[in-house]
Amino acid sequence: MLGLKKLIKGCVKGDLKSQRNLYELFSPQLFGLCMKYSRNKAEAEDNLQDAFICILDKVSQFKHKGSFEGWMKRICINTCLAKYRKQQLFALVDEENIEDHRVEEYHEEIPLDFLLGCVQDLPNRYRLVFNLYVLDGYAHQEVADMLGITEGTSKSNLARARAILKTKVEAYQKQIREVGP
Repeated sequence: MLGLKKLIKGCVKGDLKSQRNLYELFSPQLFGLCMKYSRNKAEAEDNLQDAFICILDKVSQFKHKGSFEGWMKRICINTCLAKYRKQQLFALVDEENIEDHRVEEYHEEIPLDFLLGCVQDLPNRYRLVFNLYVLDGYAHQEVADMLGITEGTSKSNLARARAILKTKVEAYQKQIREVGP
């Protein structure tokens, strides 16, 4: 992408127009990513701004190996997680006797807004592990390293997140069956 390379060079030089163009080009996508790791829209907006400050500050460190978009996503995720670590919102949970609750396949269609709302309503530690492992494809050891927890805690937090989501989905389906089509 020739235009992107030029835009990156402009940002490295501190060109405000290039910085604004980069923000306008990628902020919608990165905002969606921030929403996954934030409790609400206002928090996601703050995280996006902080992430872009970091991106623009470190753009000269991008080595043009791999995807620039992926590089920015990683900074964005790390910015969101750093806020949680700083606020010490992670509580360690007992890793023993945790069952791995898998959400089973359902026949009824569940609205995406409902599912996203359920994920956002998860307690912080469960939501972050769920997003990193399920939605972003990190391994448990990577999640543990990113969050400063053990691999076992990552697994147990994922199991608890799945259990909570399963309960909410089942309650939703029961309500739909009772009301009918």
